[in-house]
Amino acid sequence: MSKLITSGRTAIYPGTFDPVTYGHVDVAKRAAELFDRVTICVAVNTTKTPLFSGKERVGMIEEAVKGIENIGVEEFEGLLVDYALKKKANAIVRGLRAVSDFEYEFQMALTNRKLCKNIDTVFLMPHEKYTYLNSTIVREIARFGGDVSEFVPEHVKIKLTDKFRDAKPEDGRKQPR
Repeated sequence: MSKLITSGRTAIYPGTFDPVTYGHVDVAKRAAELFDRVTICVAVNTTKTPLFSGKERVGMIEEAVKGIENIGVEEFEGLLVDYALKKKANAIVRGLRAVSDFEYEFQMALTNRKLCKNIDTVFLMPHEKYTYLNSTIVREIARFGGDVSEFVPEHVKIKLTDKFRDAKPEDGRKQPR
């Protein structure tokens, strides 16, 4: 498939990706068709306590998008528009799964536009089979020993299984190592 936008367009695709899901990979692939260069930027969010370290998340995403030449992956911390300017990005890619995502994403897009009028936000919907899927659901299924094969790449499933392999505490939930 040829690229739809071919004039040196660069996008960033930010998120926590804790862990990366097939929905994230689908949005990344769609973005790679639209832009010449896509950087998936793994957010270091000081208000969240992720299951996986930034380095682990970067590694899982790199494996998931291996072979897509115009996608790079790196960690970032700070203001998203500053990072976008540093990467010389024309756009911020955001995935929309459902109407419930829209209000928050719309507010963020308008705020980012106010901070930097030269960077547009592009909303991409994942394939409909991933519209209900998010990392929180995947973590909960894995925490209770459920099969996440349909939701994440095999290498991510293995990492999740490793994280939750430890003994169960009194409430019956497995705790991450």
